[in-house]
Amino acid sequence: MDIQIITERFQRDVYGLQGVASNKDYVAKAFALSGKMWEIVRTNTIKNKGKNIWLYGANDTVFAGVELEDPIGDLFGLEKITITLEKYAYFKHKGSYSLIKQSGQRMTDELDRQGYRVVPPYLEIYGHWTKEESNLETELIMALG
Repeated sequence: MDIQIITERFQRDVYGLQGVASNKDYVAKAFALSGKMWEIVRTNTIKNKGKNIWLYGANDTVFAGVELEDPIGDLFGLEKITITLEKYAYFKHKGSYSLIKQSGQRMTDELDRQGYRVVPPYLEIYGHWTKEESNLETELIMALG
């Protein structure tokens, strides 16, 4: 597993919706929030960079958002969060979305084996959609304490 440890600042402004994952069902909550977020973005023709960004935080919080092209003006109910990480682990998952959880667990296990401590938040940045699952790319980013 090719995990990179990065100590250069990662900072992104992301606009979307946040909630708490009932019964720790993070994926269902992220999908629900993402669907609502994309409905707001499309209905209001908000220019964006087109990549889903899911952030899993402390206390079972989930944030589903997108980077905007021009974030000034009315956000139509979207929240802005600024993600700032000073040290993090990075891995690019290639393949089916159904295997992301497995890649994330392998990543966590490997980081633990190497003596790193993973702390919230954990991010998944989904690349542009393609029907061919083997070409899907998702960036997995884990903050390190």
